[in-house]
Amino acid sequence: MYDVAIIGSGPGGYVAAIRCAQLGMKTAIIEKYDTLGGTCLNVGCIPSKALLDSSEHYHNASHKFETHGIKLSNLKVDMPQMIQRKDDVVNQTCKGVEFLMKKNKIDVLHGHGSFVSASKIKVTKEDGSSSEIDTKKVIIATGSKPITPPAFAYDKNRVITSTEALNIKKVPKRMIVIGAGVIGLELGSVYARLGTEVEVVEYQDRILPGMDKDCAKELQRSLKKIGVKFHLKHMVTGVKATKTSVTVDFQKRDTEDVIQTKADYCLVAIGRRAYTDNLGLENVGITTDNRGRIEVDNHLQTNVPNVFAIGDVIKGAMLAHKAEEEAVFVAEYMSGEKPHIDYNLIPGVVYTWPEVSAVGRTEEQLKEEGIEYKVGKFPFKALGRARASMDTEGIVKVLAHKDTDELLGVHMTGPRTADIIMEAVALMEFRASAEDMARICHPHPTYTEAVKEAALAATGDRALHV
Repeated sequence: MYDVAIIGSGPGGYVAAIRCAQLGMKTAIIEKYDTLGGTCLNVGCIPSKALLDSSEHYHNASHKFETHGIKLSNLKVDMPQMIQRKDDVVNQTCKGVEFLMKKNKIDVLHGHGSFVSASKIKVTKEDGSSSEIDTKKVIIATGSKPITPPAFAYDKNRVITSTEALNIKKVPKRMIVIGAGVIGLELGSVYARLGTEVEVVEYQDRILPGMDKDCAKELQRSLKKIGVKFHLKHMVTGVKATKTSVTVDFQKRDTEDVIQTKADYCLVAIGRRAYTDNLGLENVGITTDNRGRIEVDNHLQTNVPNVFAIGDVIKGAMLAHKAEEEAVFVAEYMSGEKPHIDYNLIPGVVYTWPEVSAVGRTEEQLKEEGIEYKVGKFPFKALGRARASMDTEGIVKVLAHKDTDELLGVHMTGPRTADIIMEAVALMEFRASAEDMARICHPHPTYTEAVKEAALAATGDRALHV
């Protein structure tokens, strides 16, 4: 009998397992695939960042090195080596998770987990054989899968998702990306920097819906410079693939004029859905919402008292670090502690170049909530550090309460903003003001000075370098 069994070994699942084990629980983790780590580690966060980094090195060598006084000849992309490096990074990280399971004495069971009852889980291996385990509590951490509408003719060959886009062995000449969200823009930018002609089709009137509009515009401007074409307010009406190419039909929302484009690949990146396939939820009566997500209360508890759910399989942002926070929360709640998560302070990041990051509310949200606020902006091009590294694109925007000066949201597009955003997260965790942010001494020259300058701009228009 286990104290807890966790279904899924992604960032939510394996972190939950570690924290449960640390708290003295006899723990099992069930993973259907051969490797641990889930989507994030195997076909998501980690491999995509490896390719993003490789493509950025190539792009810099092609477009910036000569300005730095570095001259190269016969520069070319070795795609198989690039993929191999990515795979090596993934394998190394997978082994790290395996080590953590052994270190914390967590039983790893490979196979598909499904409910027999609320306290009995069936584990079915790939060869069809199965076994059952008894457990006092269960944490569902099965994550999500890409949405692939039948009309898009997803074939894993020419019509692909992020999973297949990580393993293209030859740089494509042309690629169509359906969806201008985080995944579409990240992977689209990888291939654009390697020389692929990339066209992005988006139904909304802007890229990155839900993120700050100014920051999204900054990124769109940067992506256009590397050749990415955007078709905003367009809807896809047809996708047809052959063995060697794909044809995509799309039209502007308010017209009937159809545009037909042919490419080597069509990347479908219109979102992800909660993965609850064949979990046996009906065997225990666990309820889901109209989008297939498992319903939970404020303690991440399902309607079945001993079953919890975390990460992409429940409501909220589909982020690895959100899943990790929920993993620790559930483990500590089950052990009698009183943990807390402030969902408003979970940062979001887009790992393009320049990067986009954000925490807290956007201007649109503040307006909807009727909260009066003040704004401070600062461009990276005014920073000496940004000019020294030739990374001058982007801005930092600080939003603070009009009367109390409390930080309400911080949004950035620029170099290394994925790391810089943590300054804002930490300050907002302690309900700091824009004045507090402005008064902190930032080292010079650094990218972080843009945060200080934006805070100064928000508190009486005091920015020093614009």
